[in-house]
Amino acid sequence: MVVGVDDVPRVDQDSQPVSASRKVSGADAIKLHLTLLAGLTLCGVAFWFELGRAERGNNLSWAYVFEWPLLGIFGVYMWWNFLHGNTTGVRKKKRPEKPAIDPQYSGMLTAWQEYQRELNSDSDAPTSDDEANNPSP
Repeated sequence: MVVGVDDVPRVDQDSQPVSASRKVSGADAIKLHLTLLAGLTLCGVAFWFELGRAERGNNLSWAYVFEWPLLGIFGVYMWWNFLHGNTTGVRKKKRPEKPAIDPQYSGMLTAWQEYQRELNSDSDAPTSDDEANNPSP
């Protein structure tokens, strides 16, 4: 049996249920807290290091003086979202409809489907080699 393009049912990706958000608790919450602590420690140490370099005359370090606290703030934001299972900010992507087949290619689709039908009908028929090796009783 050959299945054509029009025979396949369309599945709308937007209509599938989204898994419910859940709060993180237990060992997962502890791992999340420890990860935040390590990240904030790294950001704090890097901030003090870059501040010292900037005060000694390295002008590029001034960019890092402001970057590390911003990275720490972003870490806290992500920690809060992971901890509380916040998915309210997630937007659903609307997938555009698949366009219909251009009329100049519709004949090609029909020819391809016919070719597939011929291949399937030929593969169902026994070949001469099969008949020679497996004679009917």
